[in-house]
Amino acid sequence: MTGRFDTLPHRRAIVDRRALADALAALEGTDRSQLRQFATAILKQALDAGRAEIARRLIEHPSRGLEAANAQAFLIDQLLRVLFDFATQRLYPLSNPTASERLTLIAVGGYGRGEMAPFSDVDIAFLTPWKQTPWAEQIIESMLYALWDLGLKLGHSSRSLDEMVRQAKSDVTIRTALLEGRYVWGDETLYEEASRRFKAEVQRGTERQFIADKLAERDVRHIKMGDTRYVVEPNVKEGKGGLRDLHALFWIGKYVYDVQRATELVGTGLFTRAEYRLFHRADNFLWAVRCHLHLIAGRAEDRLTFDVQREVAERMRFSDRPGKAPVERFMQYYFLQAKTVGTLTGVFFAHLDEQFAARGRRFGLPTIRRRPGKLNGFVLDRGRMALPRDDFFAEDPVRLIEIFQLADLHKLEIHPLAMRAATRDAKLVDDVRDDPRANALFLDLLSSPRDPELVLRWMNEAGVFGRFVPDFGRVVAQMQFDMYHHYTVDEHTIRAIGLLARIEKGELKEDHPLATAILDQIVSRRALYVAVLLHDIAKGRGGDHSVLGAAVAERLCPRLGMSPAETETVAWLVRHHLLMSATAFKRDLSDFKTILDFTAVVQSPERLRLLLALTVVDIRAVGPGTWNGWKRQLLADLFEAGEEVLRLGHKQKGRAERLAGKQDGLAATMGWDAATLAAYVRRLPEPYWIAEPEDVLAHNARFVAGVGDAQLAIDAQVYPGRDATLVTVYAADHPGIFYRIAGAIHVAGGNIIDARIHTTRDGMALDNFLVQDPVGRPFAEAQQLGRLKTAIADALANRGRLSDRLGARPLPRIRADAFRIEPNVLIDNKASNRFTVVEVNARDRPALLNQLAFALFQSKVTIHSAHVATYGERAVDTFYLTDLTGDKIASTARLKALEKRLLDAASGVAIELAA
Repeated sequence: MTGRFDTLPHRRAIVDRRALADALAALEGTDRSQLRQFATAILKQALDAGRAEIARRLIEHPSRGLEAANAQAFLIDQLLRVLFDFATQRLYPLSNPTASERLTLIAVGGYGRGEMAPFSDVDIAFLTPWKQTPWAEQIIESMLYALWDLGLKLGHSSRSLDEMVRQAKSDVTIRTALLEGRYVWGDETLYEEASRRFKAEVQRGTERQFIADKLAERDVRHIKMGDTRYVVEPNVKEGKGGLRDLHALFWIGKYVYDVQRATELVGTGLFTRAEYRLFHRADNFLWAVRCHLHLIAGRAEDRLTFDVQREVAERMRFSDRPGKAPVERFMQYYFLQAKTVGTLTGVFFAHLDEQFAARGRRFGLPTIRRRPGKLNGFVLDRGRMALPRDDFFAEDPVRLIEIFQLADLHKLEIHPLAMRAATRDAKLVDDVRDDPRANALFLDLLSSPRDPELVLRWMNEAGVFGRFVPDFGRVVAQMQFDMYHHYTVDEHTIRAIGLLARIEKGELKEDHPLATAILDQIVSRRALYVAVLLHDIAKGRGGDHSVLGAAVAERLCPRLGMSPAETETVAWLVRHHLLMSATAFKRDLSDFKTILDFTAVVQSPERLRLLLALTVVDIRAVGPGTWNGWKRQLLADLFEAGEEVLRLGHKQKGRAERLAGKQDGLAATMGWDAATLAAYVRRLPEPYWIAEPEDVLAHNARFVAGVGDAQLAIDAQVYPGRDATLVTVYAADHPGIFYRIAGAIHVAGGNIIDARIHTTRDGMALDNFLVQDPVGRPFAEAQQLGRLKTAIADALANRGRLSDRLGARPLPRIRADAFRIEPNVLIDNKASNRFTVVEVNARDRPALLNQLAFALFQSKVTIHSAHVATYGERAVDTFYLTDLTGDKIASTARLKALEKRLLDAASGVAIELAA
């Protein structure tokens, strides 16, 4: 359509159509195949030069996304026009065309809208008045071959006008593509006839159905992409809050009101001028990101993955700020734009809803079946909370909190026009932050026994949440640049609050039996909900977010109307919200000093219950797959051990009583008499009985009894309680056995998540490993279990060099290379009375544990247990060690040498493994 690219600067620097046409006209010869070949070479040169110019401009002006997208479409337009003329005038000229020998070329889809990323598909349609003639077939075929030779990825169709109408009526995808149809070249009269028939025979009278189809399509797409606009590796095109959502608004506006440009949506009343500016800003930014993505990848790529986020941020010239890297600032801006898209979508559909209200129900939204009695001046508009007048919030800004509290109380939806007004007036809430009524309403909503997650999300979308709690506003749309956290900080926090409410209602009892049981016993319920809100509130400030967050709690809780005791509890929970997970996942819970150190910080059973609930929702709200049976069991073990100490003080069961209890339980399970039990107990050291749970003790006893005098036996079976596979190795003990087993498990494709190493008094190793596959599931198939056992047997029998087999494994994950993690080794001789505790932090990679274990072997130490935790790309491996005589490692020189070896191993410095 003429005028589409009028605002594009210096168009001839991108491509000069006249010069191209002259170059093709100068080609000599009559052989069509050769002519097309020569023409394609000329066009290819122009395409490459045009793309290079567009890329240069984008580097020079990295935020001009729409200009780059328009320039790409303009370039393709000019190439198609020249090619069309060449095919119709040189290759297959017609001296006297008939009425049926007419052809028009239109751009459809995104190309029809005049927006393309560097490697987007070129979507085109050829239209003929009636059935396709041999001449039209030759032109189309010739052009398609030329375009394929140019290396373009085509989406193409050729239809008569009747076929176009029929197919558009039956297929909403074709209808959407043709809706954006734009004349490129050919017979203009034919294009105008096609446009008239599409409007008259396809569009008219089907507006409501088209809207419903687009909404259903959008919902399916969102579910596929994660159903939140705050996933930390978003899809710029298809994800929630991405370009496709903006396109859907334009499609619907065009279908219903026949607008040609997005700016015309203002004239229809669907957007205000200010809202259109937000639409345009988001559109421009998202197009810039998408174009940079394509150029970085050198192909069509719409996923903003970790390995490219930093480069896109650098290209778009985001700089760092205290506590925030450029990539985090860029991604925060990205999510703010995605949030804007969500807000605009709500407003847009509210207007459409009003227009179509008389024709039936609202678009797929539930109807209210009851009328609440008291709405304090708010009104109901077809089951949704609405404002009686436009200045209702300005009259009393507390209503900006009250509307959300009432929506939760009465389980009502908020009318999108009321949401629009709340967004517009959100700044008024600044004046009522200290108002006791406003704070009481907010606290009531936050700790609601109904569905606080949904309404708090609405409140966040409107911008009221972040203004009423400015500290929360600082983390809105803030990402954490790592592979562990799946969501932005605000989304993670709101999800955690929702999970707590669901656990309290008993909806997640199967996944969280202990948390569900203890929530009924919690006295400080409000404190728990506020602590969940505040646990990550100080992220991105450049210090320890737990310490800084506790300071925020001490300042904010009194404002919310909480007592000094509640304030102290919230601040303590925020300060120590990582204590329970760090203890459970990184420390040996069979070492009683671990439990004593933990309870010395916790100090009360109520705090222990609160901390467990906060820890559970914090872990689960990180993202899918982060919660599993292994973590549930470790947290339960720590809770029960801690509760025993806190409940009984220093009168808890002594070590001897606990040992005797486990041993008597084993004898009962195995059906042993006293003599058999005594003989078995004599073989095994005391720490074994403390370290292993009763079911593993029984499994080990059956296994050892079954293998008799064998010098090597290996067992592997699924351990459902921990979502892992339990691998037990019974072998003659020798130095280096642990690193060999660790390497063998990696060769078999497994990850060790926990290891307990024991040596019997008659020189046999009895080692238990919990193993998962690379995506966190147990090895369950017979073939997998067999592979594990074979790999361990080969490694312990020296069948082939272990280092060669490890070298043949796949390279580390490329995505993890996007993260810089400095290896760190922490050695603690106070964490245990019997062991030196060593914690290694490093970037996770295949065979890391094997390399660390080999470094420990070289250091001539004994490993008693190993605990492996991974947080995305970060691995934290903890070892409980003694020297070869069974004592703590006390020598400063030995500790320094141990630290250096482990640092080298964590850094990936090559270590020559023994055969």
